[in-house]
Order: sequence, then C-alpha cells, then structure tokens
Amino acid sequence: MTKWLLWMGLTLLTGSPLMSLALLAVLLFAADRFTLQVIPSPVRALKKWQRAGELAGTILTNTHDRRARAELADIRLGQKRYAEAVDLLRPNLDAGDDDVDTLYLLGVAYLGAGEAPKGELLLDEAARLDADYRQGAIDLERGRFRLQRGDLKNAREALERFLLVRQGSVEGRVLLSRVLLKEGLVAEAKAMRDAAWREYTVAPRFQRRRDRWWAYRARPSRPLTYAALALVMMGVGAYVTRQLPLHDVAPRYYYDAPYAADDPGGDDAE
Repeated sequence: MTKWLLWMGLTLLTGSPLMSLALLAVLLFAADRFTLQVIPSPVRALKKWQRAGELAGTILTNTHDRRARAELADIRLGQKRYAEAVDLLRPNLDAGDDDVDTLYLLGVAYLGAGEAPKGELLLDEAARLDADYRQGAIDLERGRFRLQRGDLKNAREALERFLLVRQGSVEGRVLLSRVLLKEGLVAEAKAMRDAAWREYTVAPRFQRRRDRWWAYRARPSRPLTYAALALVMMGVGAYVTRQLPLHDVAPRYYYDAPYAADDPGGDDAE
C-alpha cells in the first residue's frame, strides 16, 4: 500500500503513470541497496562477468594455470554453462588435481552436461574424501540432477540425506517436494512445500535474501498475486489521475464581440 501511495504521489507530480513507475523502481532499488539488499545487485553480476573475462585472458596466455581454470569453471557452473566447465576442469584432473574441490566441480559439470555416469563417479570419489563437503552439497547436486533425468528413487534418497545435514534448507525441501509430486504423493509434496515456506519465514534475514527465489517456488501464488494487485492498482491509479484537474487543458476565454467593439467609434471616432 505504501508503494502504491508513493506511485500515486509521483503520478500527480509528473503527470505520467509510466514515468512515475520508472522513478518508483529507481527509488526502491536505491533504498534496497542501503537497507535489506533483497534485489540482486547488478554490480555484483557485472563484477563476476568482468572477472570471468580476466580469467579467460589469463588462461589464453597460460593454459597451465590450473587455479584460473578452477575459478572460471566455478563461474561457468553458476551460469549453467556446464560443457565449458568440463573443458576447463578436465586438464586439471589429468594434471593430477584430485582434491575434493576439483572432483566436486567436475562432477557437477558432467551431470549438467548430460554425462551422468562420469558425474556420479566423480561425486562418489569426492564424497569418499569428504562426505560433509559444503554441508551436504554433494547430495544436493545429486538430488537435483537425478530429479531432472527422472531417477526419482535415488533423487529422493539423496535429498533426504541432504536435509538431515542442512535441515533449514528451503531449496532442498522444494526439490524434494517436486520428487514427491512426481511420485504421486500429492499430500506429502504439499506438506514439504509448506515446510519450505515456514523455514523461509523464520530464517535470518541474510538467509531469506539467499533463498527468496526458492521460497517463491514453494508458494508460486504469492508473486503472481502481488503482480496482479500491482496491475490492478496501476490501472486504477491511471484512471484516477486522468480524471484530476491537473490534466485538463488550459481554460479558454470567450468574448461576446471582437476587440474593436470595445471602442464604439472605431478609428474614425472624433
């Protein structure tokens, strides 16, 4: 309601609902940057893009820089460019980098690239080195990609193991609810989505900022409802502002006779 009133006030000042909406978006973004920081930062995305370019240049000049390859592969995984991540990390593994970080990243890259057997094998080896790596991240990725390829039984096992380690994960609960829904367990899937939403509402602020998109997937009706209300309010606001005197044209003045009639004698009067 506060945002709607602010938009109405800006519309009265500018006389343009669309311009007011743009100004409101800028104001809200600026306020968010100095307060909750809920909106994703374009600056952070730009810095990551610039860093990826720097790393790619480093690799071009020194193809044996394994640290640069690993960092760039991690960025490519975040961009879902799995095949590129495989090409970046495979030379590291061939050169003898068999640490848990390399095995995990390359395993996820293979899973995303559609080579499930290789990915599962590498994740098995990573789990052998560190079963609790990144608080169950190995099982989370296993569950995610097993769900994508329809391996519901093993996906459910992996996600349930993950939730034993990270009980407050909204993402893990949403993914598990999708597995349950595909298995035909509608009531259990709904209960899992409700649990995901509850975890989101009681989580600390920094965690809610990280999990907000998964929370909206647990309750997809929420953002749709907000969007519908915003459209209705914009329509009502545009209609109201069109009826305000502020948008009337300048008043016209009418005269009963030409200006010359003010002088009865005209130019020849004595």
